[in-house]
Amino acid sequence: MSAAEGAPEPHTGWTFVTNHARVLASIADDRHARIRDIAARCRLTERAVQKIIADLEQSGYLSHTRNGRGNRYRIAPDGVLRHPAEAGLTVASLLAMLVRDEAERQGTAEGAPTDR
Repeated sequence: MSAAEGAPEPHTGWTFVTNHARVLASIADDRHARIRDIAARCRLTERAVQKIIADLEQSGYLSHTRNGRGNRYRIAPDGVLRHPAEAGLTVASLLAMLVRDEAERQGTAEGAPTDR
């Protein structure tokens, strides 16, 4: 599938944020998001998003309920991050940083500081 057909652009090299964190932040922004929309926003394939959602559900960070033809996701905000270097940090603290940053980039954070 080419970029013209909707496939994400390839990326090489490392990044600061994992795909799991991107998917979780996307879901936090829209609890009713379709896998197709999450994939487009995160620049991943739908199959990759499905696998990441399954990983997050299996580990207890995420759950979903059917809502008509779609899903409604629920994030476990008190879930503790997995890596020992982040011991004690919760999903909520990670999302607070990622979702706020996304809102600021899109100009939707009212009253948020703009200089860092």
